[in-house]
Amino acid sequence: MLRSGIIAGLVLAVGVGVAAAQRPIREATLQDGTGKEVGRVRMELKSGEIVVEVRARGVAAGTHGLHLHEVGLCEGPSFETAGGHFNPGNKEHGRQNPRGSHLGDLGNITVAGNGSGDRVVTITSAEARRGIENFLGEKGRAIVIHANEDDDKTDPTGNAGARVACAAVMP
Repeated sequence: MLRSGIIAGLVLAVGVGVAAAQRPIREATLQDGTGKEVGRVRMELKSGEIVVEVRARGVAAGTHGLHLHEVGLCEGPSFETAGGHFNPGNKEHGRQNPRGSHLGDLGNITVAGNGSGDRVVTITSAEARRGIENFLGEKGRAIVIHANEDDDKTDPTGNAGARVACAAVMP
């Protein structure tokens, strides 16, 4: 009786571990250049794709470029520590670029007059299919909101301007 209970407990624990590994979730705080919280970011692996949810609160109204950057390090005020756009395929910027696009191109987020804006983007790639830990790498990735709209074609940044908010998503 005791032995079967231990085995059942181990099977349950292993089963829960497998389920958690199949749908890992990572969350991070979106902050402005002064370190003030201006939203949240959530990444979830679903069916071999990475679903990125960005919830901005307290960002300037307008349309802003939204990019995935190489390194999960968000040191203000300029967030240069996040590196360039995540580009494992060594492509150019923008879905309208005939030589693009790279994996860091997440389009734009529209922020209303009250400072709030939400965007959900699904990343489908070989990197995503290998799991969220592999996707994030050892140093994580940063989700960055830029000051201007991304034109979706100009290399290397879509003319999106300065980095105004950043969230470090860690493995």
